[in-house]
Amino acid sequence: MPPTESPLEPNDPVAPRHTRHHRRRGRVLAAATATAVSIGLTGCAGWGGGSVGGGGADSIDVLMVNNPQMVDLQQLTAKHFTAETGIRVNFTVLPENDVRDKISQEFSSQAGQYDVATLSNFEIPIYAKAKWIAPMDDFIAKDTAFDQGDILKPMTTSLSSEGKVYGQPFYGESSFLMYRKDVLDAKGITMPAKPTWQEVADIAAKVDGAQPGMKGICLRGQPGWGQLFAPLTTVVNTFGGTWFEEDWTPKVNAPEFTEAVQFYVDLVRKHGENGAPQAGFTECLNNLVQGNVAMWYDATSAAGTLEADDSPTKGKFGYAPAPVVKTDSAGWLYAWSWSIQQASAKKDNAWKFISWASSKEYEQLVGEELGWTRVPAGKRASTYENPKYLEVAKAFAEPTRSAIENADPTNPGAQPRPAIGIQFVDIPEFPDLGTQVSQDVSSAIAGKTTVKEALDKGQDLAEDVAERYQKRSGS
Repeated sequence: MPPTESPLEPNDPVAPRHTRHHRRRGRVLAAATATAVSIGLTGCAGWGGGSVGGGGADSIDVLMVNNPQMVDLQQLTAKHFTAETGIRVNFTVLPENDVRDKISQEFSSQAGQYDVATLSNFEIPIYAKAKWIAPMDDFIAKDTAFDQGDILKPMTTSLSSEGKVYGQPFYGESSFLMYRKDVLDAKGITMPAKPTWQEVADIAAKVDGAQPGMKGICLRGQPGWGQLFAPLTTVVNTFGGTWFEEDWTPKVNAPEFTEAVQFYVDLVRKHGENGAPQAGFTECLNNLVQGNVAMWYDATSAAGTLEADDSPTKGKFGYAPAPVVKTDSAGWLYAWSWSIQQASAKKDNAWKFISWASSKEYEQLVGEELGWTRVPAGKRASTYENPKYLEVAKAFAEPTRSAIENADPTNPGAQPRPAIGIQFVDIPEFPDLGTQVSQDVSSAIAGKTTVKEALDKGQDLAEDVAERYQKRSGS
């Protein structure tokens, strides 16, 4: 699943600006405390299974998100992994927001109840610095069958900290431009092999209304650091902007950041989907599948749905790299991954499970037992050389692999950054900061405020965050 974290509670729209700023400042700064790295946000009640902390030496406890790929894993584990190793796996399975909260609570306390958890490349470097998760390098060195070299390099980079590996990807994604080839062909338009954002805007204008009710493009407008700002931060990067410079100077209302956001807002207001301020990943996916839009810039993982056998528009799509302006590439990077709690007393068994769940053999197992469209792809080079996988994914496999391989989480923009990350800044404060700024940008998409007003407020918030890091570094 792509990064689609739910937004925080909206700010009180009638409060005076200085009052709202004070409330926001408090929330942003509170997010920085080490024990409150609650990356997840509140959500609906979850469900789980298994008995935590039981089962003896030949069992492990795994806390994981309830995404479809993980549910497949749960179904296959006893029959295959446990049968082969004798290690019983007790799963606790929760919705995304709930599992993030629970993992934060469990791992920060280092109680050792859970041996393994699903974390993303956002949390892993943060948790590594906090010493909540264990490095995997010794296991990797001994487990030659795992083949770390087959893991796509940007994935390894994004799941590492200070030269050590702290996570293994279960499946991953980047972002690219999806478009209706038939609609562009009918207008005599050829999508450039490496489009710029201005070229995309020009095409969106030309195909707007190409079919009854069809808009030119879909772009997320729903508030949330993992909703609106997942695609929008990649646009900011390639326009030459950044949330923070290397010395933590905040640049949220700088000319480049402003130009990027104004471009995005103008594009979605002029040629974007209906209901854009409420549209996230799911809404845009539905719009493209149903023929309501001609293009969509978003997660590579969406392509499997577009090309599924039951998709009414299967076979009609083309895939182009994330549009650029000043950078060579602009696609984001995201991976649901496995990490081992530092306090776990069963690290050896935990690694055996992770090594199996992220292996080439597991992908083969899923393909043979559940179907090749269910393979948790986006992490291994060998996946994109597997003829059986390529047979079902031929339309999007190469664009996906290329997007992931060209993603650079350490150097995603036009200037050095103080923290790793492409579509986010990898610090505990970013979920709150990004979500709050996104609320005002979403209001700009709705025509209720201006981009300048939104980003001036965002600059105030970013200054609060920057102040903490500048004090730590003595700058």
